[in-house]
Amino acid sequence: MSSEKPVVMCFSGLDPTGGAGIQADIETLFSIGCHGAPVVTALTAQNTQNAITSLPTEPSLLIQQARAILEDIPISCFKIGLPGSIDCVEVMHTLLEAYPDIPVVLDPIASAGGGFEFSSEEILDAVRTLLLPLTTILTPNTDELASLAPTADTLNACANEILDSGCQHILLTGTHAKTPEVVNKLYSTHQDITFFTWPRLEHVYHGSGCTLAAAVAGYLAHKLSLQDAVQRAQRFTWESLSHATRMGFGQHIPNRSFWNKQIQ
Repeated sequence: MSSEKPVVMCFSGLDPTGGAGIQADIETLFSIGCHGAPVVTALTAQNTQNAITSLPTEPSLLIQQARAILEDIPISCFKIGLPGSIDCVEVMHTLLEAYPDIPVVLDPIASAGGGFEFSSEEILDAVRTLLLPLTTILTPNTDELASLAPTADTLNACANEILDSGCQHILLTGTHAKTPEVVNKLYSTHQDITFFTWPRLEHVYHGSGCTLAAAVAGYLAHKLSLQDAVQRAQRFTWESLSHATRMGFGQHIPNRSFWNKQIQ
């Protein structure tokens, strides 16, 4: 990795548990030697069991947040999490089009672990139309992948439909599958699928997808190849989850500072 500290701009929601969203992004990026520039897309009320409500950021404020940084600090990668609203998606589309050389990592958050729906069908349609064609790598679980390609009848067909829309790569996580081990799949245009197998951990985690997407963005910001960034991001995420703690009554919260033995 480079000796400089690259900056990743994160479009994410504020999670008051600190397990997911903006804090997950910042902790992950700090841990792998990056600086996170957080742009808040929504305020949420949630805990480790479920989300309660989500209030999207006003689009004018969202674009002010982003442009203030983009005009001042070089950005090495964009990471997108909770979209907030259709208006927020339109703002992000405008920004991504203005900076086409910056890679984009999209974590398509549709619902909380407890079932709360963050994204309506209208928001998902806006993501499909406006963000997927500008995405370098998408990091969905199986449910999220299916929601973005609802007419396809298999996961492979879903992935191919999304790649045909202009998205360059998809890292599909297998945590939701009923398999002894977790099998993640990397889809790329005109390439064979790459499989990654990880030991399945016993708990359910709050912020695992945010951690993975932010780690991919951080390693891409360090100018690693996409294959290397994906491999290292999965390792970082697995270690964070394996050191997770159950702070409330619900899901475990990843320990993204597992590498710091002084605070274990």
